[in-house]
Amino acid sequence: MAIIGTLGTNIWLFTHPLGPPSLFFRMPGADSAGGAVEVALRYLSNGKFLALLTVLFGVGLELQYQSAKRRGRPWPGWYLWRAALLFAEGALHFVLVFEFDALIGYAFTSLIVVYLVGRSERCVCAWVIAMGALHLLLVAALSYAVIATGTGSGSVGTMGKADIYAVGGYGEQIALRLDRFLLYRLEAFFVIPMGVVLFLLGSRLLRAGAFERSERGARVRRRLMVVGLGVGAPLNLLTAFGGPHWFVVDRYLLPPLVALGLLGLVTTLVHRMTGEHGVLRRGVTAVGRSALSCYVFQNLVAAALCYGWGLGLATELDWARPWWPVLAWAAIVSSFLVLSTLWMRRFSRGPLELVWNWAYLAPQRLGRAG
Repeated sequence: MAIIGTLGTNIWLFTHPLGPPSLFFRMPGADSAGGAVEVALRYLSNGKFLALLTVLFGVGLELQYQSAKRRGRPWPGWYLWRAALLFAEGALHFVLVFEFDALIGYAFTSLIVVYLVGRSERCVCAWVIAMGALHLLLVAALSYAVIATGTGSGSVGTMGKADIYAVGGYGEQIALRLDRFLLYRLEAFFVIPMGVVLFLLGSRLLRAGAFERSERGARVRRRLMVVGLGVGAPLNLLTAFGGPHWFVVDRYLLPPLVALGLLGLVTTLVHRMTGEHGVLRRGVTAVGRSALSCYVFQNLVAAALCYGWGLGLATELDWARPWWPVLAWAAIVSSFLVLSTLWMRRFSRGPLELVWNWAYLAPQRLGRAG
């Protein structure tokens, strides 16, 4: 669900004629019917599923930590090689596919959390408080910068190379990403404090039984839904319609709260499902087992549909906003639901996951052979 929801955020960047840099300029406003609809649709996913994915990375790290301890293996051990592979994959994804890749940030965040996951609850709590406070300071500082500079209400003329996504070639877009590397990668470092908090929360939620089919798990999930959906979601709706000055709060502060509520809700719904798995659940499960492949696939297909080197639909269908981005999202999601389901009938891992697993195990095999 996190992978599917992440595309729900990114599709608005792909389908904009300015491409991903539209994140910094021309924020949609609710001053027209179409603008209000777009703001409402963006609200449904903006930042929430990326935060959910971050929490789940923390869950995965905790599972690997527990596995290492059960087997008597040193920690972090080979996890550092896993982080290096994550960085390499993220760097390739950034250069070749998408400016706002999340994997590089996860790689750096994991290098911090990997040394905290096994520490005492008091130590973990102190890190959560400290990183949370730092994140609040960064959000406040960046919000002030947005207000002071007027970012979010700028004109196309301030962009420079504004038409490169509409008419530029694939090589030109790669060159532009490299030229604006620091600008595009600023977000990856900005969100590290938030990432540390969410990684650690994911770790501790697993230990608290949030995913268990038990009364203890149900109690944790109810609390998550109260905080995330009862408090976070209404506040986030207000900031979504509050205009560009609320952009940073709307994307980086409130969505993590909503993500916790979504975690509780989705897990509760899954536990309530009985009987044979339906087509939709099998498809979503297949996506989860091939998450990295689907993440890259959805961005590649969106780029091919929207950019000038592909079908160029971002420019051709700009008149059809806000509805055509929703249709594009639905079409891409449907495609990888079907493809991942078919793939998983024959393989135990997704295509990129197979390559990843080979690269992860390769030095270990060489060590044993030596």
